[in-house]
Amino acid sequence: MDISKWKSVAIKKTDYDLLKGLCKEKFRAPGAMISKILSDYIDHQARKNKIPNAAFRMRLMNGEANGGSKKDKR
Repeated sequence: MDISKWKSVAIKKTDYDLLKGLCKEKFRAPGAMISKILSDYIDHQARKNKIPNAAFRMRLMNGEANGGSKKDKR
């Protein structure tokens, strides 16, 4: 598997069960559902911040979503 293309994440069991329920209801695979939820949230945040969607996505990819400062989680 190409590790530059795919990543694994851990989520709570209850969240996984909810995800599976949503997937069954909407006829989507879990990975596709996570992508859709993430995309919808990014679209919402871009509209909320009144910036173009593509520009907001680029800022997120570059770690600049918080005005250019990355939060240090120590």
